[in-house]
Amino acid sequence: MVQESQPPEETPLGNDTNKRRIPVLVMWYLPVIDRLRRMFLNPKEAALMTWWDDERKVDDDTIAHPADCSQWQAFDAKYKAEFSDDPRNVRFGLSTDGMNPFNERMTDHSTWPVILTMYNLPTYLCQKRKYLLLTILISGPKQPGIDIDVFLEPLMQEMERLWRYGEPVYDAFRREDFICKAIIFVTTNDYPALFALSGQFKGKIGCLVCLDGTK
Repeated sequence: MVQESQPPEETPLGNDTNKRRIPVLVMWYLPVIDRLRRMFLNPKEAALMTWWDDERKVDDDTIAHPADCSQWQAFDAKYKAEFSDDPRNVRFGLSTDGMNPFNERMTDHSTWPVILTMYNLPTYLCQKRKYLLLTILISGPKQPGIDIDVFLEPLMQEMERLWRYGEPVYDAFRREDFICKAIIFVTTNDYPALFALSGQFKGKIGCLVCLDGTK
C-alpha cells in the first residue's frame, strides 16, 4: 500500500517550521561482525582466512604479503596469547577518502566511504570487491573533516568489542566454534585523509608523529 503525502500548507513569510530541511551529512553503517560470521559459514572462505599462516611462502628477502613485514611479526610476538595464537583472528586494513559519486568536477560534493580490507586472505584476493567490506558511507554534500571521528564511532566500538572480548563464530571448514577477534592493523590514506583521520588541521603540520615544529 502506497500512501501519498499531502503538500504542506502555505506558511507566512519568515516561518520555515514546515519546510523540508536538508541534513548537512548523512551516514550509513554496515556492521562487521555479522559479515564475518557469514564468511566463516562458507567452508572455502573459512579455509582462506588462515592462508597467511598455512600456505604463504616465506622468503626473508621479499615482502609479498603484510604478514612478511616486521610490524606484523612484532605484533604477533607481543600479543601471542591474546590474539596471534589463533590464525583465524582477523587483521583489517582501513582506508577512506573523499569522492564525488556524480562524476562532476565542478561540484564540491564529497562522499566518504570507509572500507575494511582483510589481510588474512591471499594477496591476490585482498583487494577483490567481494572481500572489501564497506562499513561506513558518509554522504555529503560536505566532507566531514576532522569531525570524522564522530562518524567512525560505531565502527570503533565494534572493533573494540572484537579486540577485547571477541565474538563466537562457527568455522564451517574446521567444523567448530571459536572466539573470533579482530584489529585494525593499518590504515591506507593520502595525506589530506590522514590529517582528517588523525584529527589534525590540514596543512598546519608536516608530520603526524612529531606534530609541533614541523612544516
